[in-house]
Amino acid sequence: MLQIARQKDAINDWGSVVALTYVAAQRTLYGYNDMADAKALIESIARSFGYIYGRDKKIRINTISQSPTMTTAGSGVKGFGSLVDFTERMSPLGNASAAECADYCITLFSDLTRKVTMQNLFHDGGFSSMGMSAEAMHQYDKSFKPCD
Repeated sequence: MLQIARQKDAINDWGSVVALTYVAAQRTLYGYNDMADAKALIESIARSFGYIYGRDKKIRINTISQSPTMTTAGSGVKGFGSLVDFTERMSPLGNASAAECADYCITLFSDLTRKVTMQNLFHDGGFSSMGMSAEAMHQYDKSFKPCD
């Protein structure tokens, strides 16, 4: 799509393109195999075309790595409910909803983000930066008592 948009000069200077991706592009998640490869490819394309489009027409291209979100596609992933529960426990701010993701997408079309390009931006409540949370630890170790 980006190549055709470029050939047809379909995006105005300083325009913005946003694609959705998922943390499985960087980390292995059980049951999320082929789509993880596709998401990694999307992130790579955003970097490559971000350079080309940015240089030629000042067009920004970014990806948003969203929390697991209950969608038709997402619900087809084996164990998806457990994944949503796990990421909710791991994320300090909790999972981001579909509506919150839409709001975040809107910011990337704003002039306030004119210099943001070629980025994979995590919109996952902090999940991508966590190793283990007290809530997740408690789920797996019933004798665990958080110190705070």
